[in-house]
Amino acid sequence: MHVLILFDEPRPGARADELDGVVQAHAVREALAVLGHRSTLRGVDLDLGALQRALDADRPDVVFNLVESLGGHGRLIHLVPALLEALRVPFTGAHARAMAHSSDKHVAKMVLRAAGLPTPDERSLEELRAQSEPLPGRWILKSVHEHASVGLDEDSVVPGDDPQFLAHELVRRLPSLGGEGFAERFIDGREFNLALVDSGVRGAPPLSLPPAEIIFEGYDASKPKVVGWRAKWDETSYEFHHTSRSFDFPREDGPLLAELVELARGAWRAFDLTGWARVDFRVDEVTGRPTILEVNANPCLSPDAGFAAALARGGLDLPRALERILGASAPTPTRR
Repeated sequence: MHVLILFDEPRPGARADELDGVVQAHAVREALAVLGHRSTLRGVDLDLGALQRALDADRPDVVFNLVESLGGHGRLIHLVPALLEALRVPFTGAHARAMAHSSDKHVAKMVLRAAGLPTPDERSLEELRAQSEPLPGRWILKSVHEHASVGLDEDSVVPGDDPQFLAHELVRRLPSLGGEGFAERFIDGREFNLALVDSGVRGAPPLSLPPAEIIFEGYDASKPKVVGWRAKWDETSYEFHHTSRSFDFPREDGPLLAELVELARGAWRAFDLTGWARVDFRVDEVTGRPTILEVNANPCLSPDAGFAAALARGGLDLPRALERILGASAPTPTRR
């Protein structure tokens, strides 16, 4: 089978997370070769006309879609799946609507709440400006569209005593947040993520990989527990070396882990996901209740990423995971 692997074409001066997309693409290509598939790599930018011409020329059997943004804009993540759907080209991963809904954090929260799934309270910039009463607790300022913790660090956690100060801080940070941001109630407590991979059979429930907890080593009460940009990408930082991943849990965590699995599967159903995904959680240190922070419809498949670690812990290597993902790619009538 001929597989065309699409990934973000790095821009001049690209960030570390953007460059990691190239590493991811090569890892997928190597895994596909193990399965006996022929593959071609193609970087994608804002020129979708060029992509259409490449598809017409290459005529792949299936596209493996790793595109996370176009021209560095995360809000455009759904356009490649939309183009592939319009051209009736089979592709892996979430369809355009699911990608658009899950990547817009405002919309994602609406989808989660409509499905009865817990997610922290939030305020848009307009709502903050209209707010006159204090907002109890602490709030974290986040990007609406960008992922990979772009613009996020522990100084993004701000008291809610003065909503106008929150609004001012949000406006100040908008350039680093991709131009659009919001405030989310900060849940102090444990952080987990749970990876899901398709069964390989369209309509069957996904396989839940072992849950992982982020361990904040050496963090005291004065340092908010945030998996921010430095923790993910700055290898010289304290945060990078003190936020480790653990798959080992005491017996008493069994009911909580089982709840995380059910919530993650609920999110998969709510967004009608396919291929692979990751759901991020916070567990309130007071109530012990989990809430869903984000649903990532195409988490990174690089060898050093959390998804690969979850696969290894679950006894599944990348080629076998890709076999499942390819098996779930939507069948599409042949183009004429």
